[in-house]
Amino acid sequence: MDFDRLVDDYEKPIYNLIYRLVGDSEEAADLTQETFVSAYRSYSEFRGESSAYTWLYRIALNKCKNKFKERDRCRKFETLSLDNGFGTDDGQIGGEVASWEYSPHIAIERKELKEHIARAMSELPYDYRIVAVLRDIEGLSYQDIADAADLSVDVVRTRLARARAMLRKKLGAYLDAGNSSSA
Repeated sequence: MDFDRLVDDYEKPIYNLIYRLVGDSEEAADLTQETFVSAYRSYSEFRGESSAYTWLYRIALNKCKNKFKERDRCRKFETLSLDNGFGTDDGQIGGEVASWEYSPHIAIERKELKEHIARAMSELPYDYRIVAVLRDIEGLSYQDIADAADLSVDVVRTRLARARAMLRKKLGAYLDAGNSSSA
């Protein structure tokens, strides 16, 4: 497969993965570009032992991991305000499309749930967030996740179980409140 076709086939899935991990569209675009630049530089060394998809996911995950390490170093010196929202510059979670097929009440509840889930996902430790995003959002198999993240399948299963438990704990109060209001 030539490199241009590789970019055409995988640019959007790689961008979506990175966006789900970093939560910022501009940063995701930059990291996607960096992923493909790195892939281009090492394309002649790609031996095809894994699929191109898995190979690109591994490069993208490494780029994200490096970005999170950089963020963590910077956060040691950064003060945060609880008054600021989560997500985009205006404090709102971006990328949502309004749907007119539901009542405003249901649309608001869905938006709120998505915000809670996005916030809970972003609060997961990076190693757990990776497996949760790759499995539950991207739909990768355990083996593909293991290959992309350079982990064993057992470690993927363990981290996914722990990530889901952390999410249940973080979302428990919200989900319990939603269940009691519908009863």
